[in-house]
This record gives sequence, structure tokens and C-alpha cells, in this order.
Amino acid sequence: MIEIKHISKKFDTKIILEDISAQFKPGMCNLIIGASGSGKTVLTKCIVDLIQADNGNIFFDGIDLGAMSKEERKELRNNIGMLFQGNALFDSMTVEENVRFPLDMFSTLNADEKLAKVNKILSRVNLEGVNAKFPAELSGGMKKRVALARAVVMEPKYLFCDEPNSGLDPQTSMVIDKLIEDLTKEYHITTLVVTHDMNSVMEIGNHILYLHQGKKEWEGTNQDIIYSKNELLNKFIFASEFLQDAKAMRMMEGEKK
Repeated sequence: MIEIKHISKKFDTKIILEDISAQFKPGMCNLIIGASGSGKTVLTKCIVDLIQADNGNIFFDGIDLGAMSKEERKELRNNIGMLFQGNALFDSMTVEENVRFPLDMFSTLNADEKLAKVNKILSRVNLEGVNAKFPAELSGGMKKRVALARAVVMEPKYLFCDEPNSGLDPQTSMVIDKLIEDLTKEYHITTLVVTHDMNSVMEIGNHILYLHQGKKEWEGTNQDIIYSKNELLNKFIFASEFLQDAKAMRMMEGEKK
């Protein structure tokens, strides 16, 4: 579990985050949503220790990040998987080499053991037999699955996904969402997903943190969103008239039940 308490951050005089507290539990897809400039990325960078918060505390399974020694922080980093928005695959490496990269860097496994883990996770994301291909030979959805395989090949405790569906068509996005959700449950990972994709919010949003202008405006599940009366959240989620009508119908159906 990851817990943040009273996190605040500003750059010069501009307040980016203001007194944000939340819990992100393992085995669940925890989504951080909000408009551009709401503080999602800065909050995530504070949590993964790329930016230091001005105030507040961040706990990984009850251990305060700020009180960790250098060795403890190194061990923490080895337990974090990252799925980047642009995938960040190495063009000059094959799929197998890309997925094996964290194992080469941080594990003491021998070559056969590494290959076994690579093949296992490639099979899990439905990419059997592509070991020798290069990223340029893959579709956008396949690249994303390779990046996801690399992010979880070390079986991390924590997984951070930055706009995982960016640039993907709706059908492929649903495949990626399902993989993230399934892997989160199978490995009991504490997963944080930063997203603008409303399909992701409604499909895998086990826990959702909505930021508005650097503040926690709303927190709940994808089911809670349907019945939320938070005006700012509703304007953000149900931006079009079609979605507003769909919400109204869902609420009416719920009242009838």
C-alpha cells in the first residue's frame, strides 16, 4: 500500500499541490485523474521520489519515504515498475532485450533464468514468439504490451502507469486496461494510473483520485462517479451532452432498482 499525507508542493510562488492525502491499496487499479495542470504528474513524481514534496509524508507499506536510508531507497526503486506514456523502449534492442533489461540491471539471475522470466511475461501479455523483433516492427498496441511486460518482469510491488492508452485506438486501449487490471490482481501490485481516458476510469477505476487546481476535489470508485453530485467532477467526466444523458439514464435506472 502507498499512503500520502498532506502533500504540498510549489515552484517559486506557484502552488502545484495543496494538502493532498490518499491511500492507494494493493490489488487495485488506483487512478489519478484531472485536467492538464491539475498536479497529477507532479504528485506522481513526488511519490516515486523524483521530486521532493515541500510538506507531507509518503509511506510505502507503512515506511516513511523521507526516513529511508540510501539502501532502503535503492531497494524501493527495485520494487517499482514504470510504464511510460511513450513506452521508452530501446530502438536498438530486440523485444527480448528490452524486457530483460531490468533483470540485467537489478537481478542476480543467470541467463537461463532471465530468459524463462522474459518468456513467461511475454506469454502473459500475449506476445509469444516476438523475442527477436525490434520495436520498429511492432504495432502501437504491441509496443505498449512490451513496455508493460518490461514494467512487471521484476514482479514489482508498485506499478506506475503514465497515460497508458495515449495514442491507442479504443479497442487496443481496452486490451491494455484489461492487462493492467489482471496483472495488478495476479501479482497483488499497488498500481497507480495517471490517465485522461474516461473509458479507463469507468472500466478499471477501482479507486479514483480527482485533482482540480492542485487540490483533492473528489475520491471514490467508478461506481460512485455515476451518482456523484460533485459539479466539477461531472463537468470533467461527462463533458459531452451524450455522456451527460448516459449518466442521467444510469441514475434513473438505479433509482428504479
